[in-house]
Amino acid sequence: MRIQRTVNTSIFESFSEHEIGLELKAISAFLDRHVEVLDWVAADLRVKAVQKTGRAELPVECVVRCALLKQMRQLSYHELSFHLCDSASFQAFARLPMGWFPKKSALQDTISRITPETWERINHCVLQEAQLEKVENARKIRIDSTVTESDIHEPTDSSLLFDSVRVMTRLLKSVGKLPGKPVIEFVNHQRRAKRRAHQIFNTKGITEKVPLYADLIQVTSVTLANLEKAEMAVSLSCTDIHKKANWQAEVARFKPCIQRVIDQTQRRVFNGEKVPAQEKIFSIFKAHTDIVIKGARDIEYGHKLNLSSGKSGLILDVVIEEGNPADTDRLLPMLERHVTLFDQPPRQVAADGGYASGANLEAVKAMGVTDMAFNKKRGLSIADMAKSAWVYRQLKNFRAGIEAGISCLKRAYGLTRCTWKGLQHYRSFVWSSVVSHNLTVMARLRPV
Repeated sequence: MRIQRTVNTSIFESFSEHEIGLELKAISAFLDRHVEVLDWVAADLRVKAVQKTGRAELPVECVVRCALLKQMRQLSYHELSFHLCDSASFQAFARLPMGWFPKKSALQDTISRITPETWERINHCVLQEAQLEKVENARKIRIDSTVTESDIHEPTDSSLLFDSVRVMTRLLKSVGKLPGKPVIEFVNHQRRAKRRAHQIFNTKGITEKVPLYADLIQVTSVTLANLEKAEMAVSLSCTDIHKKANWQAEVARFKPCIQRVIDQTQRRVFNGEKVPAQEKIFSIFKAHTDIVIKGARDIEYGHKLNLSSGKSGLILDVVIEEGNPADTDRLLPMLERHVTLFDQPPRQVAADGGYASGANLEAVKAMGVTDMAFNKKRGLSIADMAKSAWVYRQLKNFRAGIEAGISCLKRAYGLTRCTWKGLQHYRSFVWSSVVSHNLTVMARLRPV
């Protein structure tokens, strides 16, 4: 049983006079003005059936507010649970019913079900209010890209093979604890795999590493064969349908990833093949992870983000890319999305030098953009980009502001590294960080 909103607020609700308390008060007022947000979130929470009778579930309004608190203050679920008990301002903002102090498991279960599409709709709602309040008109924008890392270690073939053996061994050990006592005999090769992985790491030269890789792949293949035997035993002997389904789901999640790890190692080490980035796997735990190389900088593992920002500092749009597309290929799609969101093209656009090309400049001008300034000219003349050198200089200086916005997102809203599991939750993490940032900016520009 889950109610959507606490209609009558508590007479004891009070926010601290500290600047953070005042920001929370302004954001709370925004959420009270836009109750339609609760309908969107309620639709996400209904995916998991809730009984009509019995103990009451966390209200939808509380779920949204707790999610924002988590991202705005960069708290773990455990820390969020504590602050909801400890802080009067947090309790007032979260609108928790009297005597309710949700545990970290309840918070994680509900907050993680808010989809990225819902967060994106909430962000559009924030931007619409910003336009009505004349905080942002979306006529002058800046575009740049960054990377949000996945929560993985530096991937190597040997470390991925060892991860595979470790995970499969854990699954094999758990078979004996399932109801019905499925029988499976296997040899635990985890220590051997760990030893080989360390030897590969400390050995120089591919020739010396080949026999070590051969042994590590053999160990991984043998363990994989044992896991396939265990699949058969569990399907025949396990008497608990739910526990059997959970175990089989774990196997279905990891098995294809492990097979890809073995395949890419054989192709690279034994066949001397250069495996394309789009065919590689960089983590068996976060299989959606891409490799992103920007110029001569360090290699990053996660996803590339393209962001647009307005003169108010609000993030107008963010696109989570697949793979590592060139910036030049993403400028026009970003502007097309802008036209879809705001029903008109921007008058002035400033972008990083990576987006610059003659074809892009011509297409941008055809869309109705008056002035287009790239941070690096790349052979383009100022006269073609903007109506004067002064305008070009102003736009070039304006573009630098998005670097500050990205830095703020990474430092204050956790966009440096995503710790949530799965691509869907990765997207939710990014969008929830953007929404939290935009609500905070609005609260500072339009305090209550």
